[in-house]
Amino acid sequence: MTQHVRDKEHESTLGASADTDVPSRDATPGRGGLLELLGLTLAAGAGILFVVRPEFYEAGVQILATRAASLVH
Repeated sequence: MTQHVRDKEHESTLGASADTDVPSRDATPGRGGLLELLGLTLAAGAGILFVVRPEFYEAGVQILATRAASLVH
């Protein structure tokens, strides 16, 4: 998992940004980890599907190629 780091000394550094009056826009704690897990699960599932059922990959490529060709014409 990725490690999220916050700069807690932004007010003491020289040239701090002008938006110190704006509340922090950090993501909800814990939500990033859940979304990352969901993304990794989807990517792993797609990889497994590619190995087990390669005809799905071929069908997807065929659909994309057909749509791209129709945009050109």
